[in-house]
Amino acid sequence: MILETIHSPEDVKKLDKHELPQLCAEIREFLVQSVSRTGGHLASNLGAVELTVAIHRVFDTQRDRLVFDVGHQCYVHKALTGRRELFSTLRQFGGLSGFPKPRESVHDAFIAGHASNSVSVALGMARARTLAGEDYQVLALIGDGALTGGLAYEGLNNAGASGEPLIVILNDNGMSINPNVGAVPRHLGRLRSKPAYYHFKKWYRSLFGKHPAQNPVYRFNHRVKSFLKKSIWPRSTMFEDMGFTYLGPIDGHDLPRLCDMLQWAKELNGPVLVHVYTVKGKGYPFAEANPGKFHGISPFDPETGLLKKPGGETFSSVFGKTLCTCAASDSRVCAITAAMADGTGLTPFAKEFPDRFFDVAIAEGHGVSMSAGLAKQGMIPVFAVYSTFLQRGYDQLIHDISLQSLHVVLGVDRAGLVGSDGETHHGCFDALFLSAIPNFTVLCPASFAELRTMLRQALFDIEGPVAVRYPRGGEGKFQEDYAAQGAAVQLRSGADVTLVSYGILINQTLEAAELLEKKGIHTGVVKLNRISPLCFADIALLADADTLVVVEDSFGAGCVGQRLAALLAEEGKSPRRLVLQNLGKTYAPEGSVAELEHSFGLDADGIAAAAEEGRKQ
Repeated sequence: MILETIHSPEDVKKLDKHELPQLCAEIREFLVQSVSRTGGHLASNLGAVELTVAIHRVFDTQRDRLVFDVGHQCYVHKALTGRRELFSTLRQFGGLSGFPKPRESVHDAFIAGHASNSVSVALGMARARTLAGEDYQVLALIGDGALTGGLAYEGLNNAGASGEPLIVILNDNGMSINPNVGAVPRHLGRLRSKPAYYHFKKWYRSLFGKHPAQNPVYRFNHRVKSFLKKSIWPRSTMFEDMGFTYLGPIDGHDLPRLCDMLQWAKELNGPVLVHVYTVKGKGYPFAEANPGKFHGISPFDPETGLLKKPGGETFSSVFGKTLCTCAASDSRVCAITAAMADGTGLTPFAKEFPDRFFDVAIAEGHGVSMSAGLAKQGMIPVFAVYSTFLQRGYDQLIHDISLQSLHVVLGVDRAGLVGSDGETHHGCFDALFLSAIPNFTVLCPASFAELRTMLRQALFDIEGPVAVRYPRGGEGKFQEDYAAQGAAVQLRSGADVTLVSYGILINQTLEAAELLEKKGIHTGVVKLNRISPLCFADIALLADADTLVVVEDSFGAGCVGQRLAALLAEEGKSPRRLVLQNLGKTYAPEGSVAELEHSFGLDADGIAAAAEEGRKQ
């Protein structure tokens, strides 16, 4: 086994070129077997095997800076940089992250979990290198999906004009990016990627010294060549128009050619874009046939490709079905997603109402603004988006929606702790920032039944912008529907301690109350259906609380508990003791939701312990 001999990128460089195909095959087998046990992002990594091996043959990531975009395709990189034996802990509590993490390895240049920022980050690194007078390469590895985000073009526009030596590798595994079509661009693409052409260009540039662009003869010849090229084929790639030297497109599974092309890009000493075509899921038939399913997948049987624990009903699927029902009764209802139709439960809506379904790709800011335009003209837009990605549209929420109090509905999926994707994906900010924006109503269903009711309320009963926030996965033991009973409802009474929570955490809060009752501590539980807007009248039932414990899976600064305490204080009704049980200032790592709740004291035992400790203060 060649892979077992690879402990660092230096070992990859030492391999004979004839050994590389076997190494790639072993990596694919290793990925399938590992991810089948832990779950994770499989298809994108299978497609990037040769590309990652080529990068480590040509570059030294211990010094050169490799910036991943999103980071879904970093598994091969991790396996080749001394972390292969840690894959049994992939995305587990205390284990190997599924995304690049600098604290894990010097080979990880930058944390990555959200899309479209890699070129901007890489340009910053390149400029820092120049300012410091240092010598190393900077690469940004971006997929065609991430290239649908506007931030990518801001970075490309600035990077191309900068003249900084910088290599952008576009891993194109789906839609076409290159606007040129027909025989001529295909011919030019083949010509550019031929080793003979590369060697001729290398020889030609070497005639003019280390920095040929500074030689007037070279610059003159280059202008003549460019003029003739544009005369024959006037359409250049958009990347060339931005100032990049464009190389490609090339077969991303042709390892020798990849190495040649990356070596060429390294020597060009300027902004270069290498366009690589790959097959998502390459080498594993189930992933090739269904790359969407195997993009991010739970543990599965590698022999059949079937999930080991078939998924049941989730908040996302209930949301999607309910929205379909509402759309059938009102033609104004539209659905918007940012490349997450499956994840947000909108696939049935897309099939049933294709004219009212809009996938804006990875462009959350645009999705928010487009929703505002739809609402301004009388439609009822519903933007279904993961909480962590809604952060990318914060300015548009304020400027385009809130200022005019437009009736846009946000389906905020994956709110709270989401589990194994870790700190870049937890939805622990939306309860804070949505509540801070004027005119927004924020609803928090704790069950499927409440989600159905609250979504209808958001669509047809509440004016202005409304966010309905709900967690990943299924519901707990609490399956009742108190959505119509106002902002707050008392689920049980008790004079010693009052526990307050909202959303799915009401399950753990009720269990904590039972534990406290067994110890003779009479415990009340108040459930918040709405966390914004709130006034004293909404929470007057908390005025007589002796010890008030507010349980949230959000950060502490600006949390709901602080706002409740402020409202009570304004009326002179502050509790004798206040306990805010939340994440504080700590980003939650990878791990199951249950493990994370336990570590932050948000499970039943932790809540009960916090309440007992609070009573002693």
